[in-house]
Amino acid sequence: MEPIAMETLSSMGKRKMYNTTLDADLIRQIKILAAQLEKRQNDLLEEAIKDLLKKYGFRKN
Repeated sequence: MEPIAMETLSSMGKRKMYNTTLDADLIRQIKILAAQLEKRQNDLLEEAIKDLLKKYGFRKN
């Protein structure tokens, strides 16, 4: 399969780059947590977003 610029494929489907700014202390804390759990920061952020969507009742179509 040919590489796709700024997009990858995963078990969840197509992945896209999403850039934003975050509170500096939150970034520091997520870096520490990721290191402690030996996980990628991106995986923890995706987990948090999924939890937030579930909290507000968002369902996949």
